[in-house]
Amino acid sequence: MIVGAICMSHSPLLDRNRAAPDTEERFNSALKKAQKFAADLEPDLTVVFHPDHVNGFFYKLLPAFCVGIEANSVGDFGTVAGKLDIPQDRAMDCAEHVLAEGVDTAISYRMEVDHGAVQPVELLSADQSLARMIPIFINCAITPRPGFARVRALGEAVGKWAAACPERVLIIGSGGLSHDPPIPSLATATPPVRQRLIEGGAMGHDQRMTRQNSVVGEGAKIVDGTSKLLPLDPEWDNMLLDAFKSGNTSVLDETSDAELTATGGRGGHEVRAWVAALAAMGPDYKSDVLFYEVIDEWLTGMGIMTAQPA
Repeated sequence: MIVGAICMSHSPLLDRNRAAPDTEERFNSALKKAQKFAADLEPDLTVVFHPDHVNGFFYKLLPAFCVGIEANSVGDFGTVAGKLDIPQDRAMDCAEHVLAEGVDTAISYRMEVDHGAVQPVELLSADQSLARMIPIFINCAITPRPGFARVRALGEAVGKWAAACPERVLIIGSGGLSHDPPIPSLATATPPVRQRLIEGGAMGHDQRMTRQNSVVGEGAKIVDGTSKLLPLDPEWDNMLLDAFKSGNTSVLDETSDAELTATGGRGGHEVRAWVAALAAMGPDYKSDVLFYEVIDEWLTGMGIMTAQPA
């Protein structure tokens, strides 16, 4: 059975760049409420809809959706590296159900996930471990991306499976809201970056440091007004939060990818994970927005929302 859902922004800079003390206090207070919400539900299994930041999925084979049967965390931006605790039989059963519902998904016995999948699990596990999980990748970072109607169909299919599960299932949607991280484009990439985008492969320590340091530096640039990244957009974020709180998960169905990038930034596409998670709850969920603020130091419009079945 589904016991509830938590949708929340992740940020690679939570432990790297300090926001204003009162801002961090408000965020941490809301996070504690979300931690208690999760623990009070006593879940046995966590389903995580998540994006990837070109750490685990590349152009050599780029599915729209993928269910992790076995997976490893790469351990970027302070998250814990290592093999995830995935019940393989339940993950495969979930994938088979999704396919039977008419939604095409890939599966992987070698999924590599980054902070987009595991940071919310780690943050929300303060009062009860949520580590027994099924990661479900949604391609949000690089084109072509699945449309929102298909993302919603994925969420609905997973929701039907989870509702019939003997386990108490918590759904997590990880990503968003507005943010514009420096994600490379295949069309404008240098030859080495193009090779990386297509072939992927494990990063060396120096490569990982270089990549992470470039992101860390952008937080300071946004604060002092020298960044070339798209500014965060609280109007767009609040429009989405209002829609999701009212049960409207189709709010972006008519929005093109180009329009979304121009408003919510390249990282705004991660809101697909919220759409999938809330769609899994069914049409009449009850929800509460625990937190929303633009936090430039973290490069992200940071939001936390909880939901329960009606």
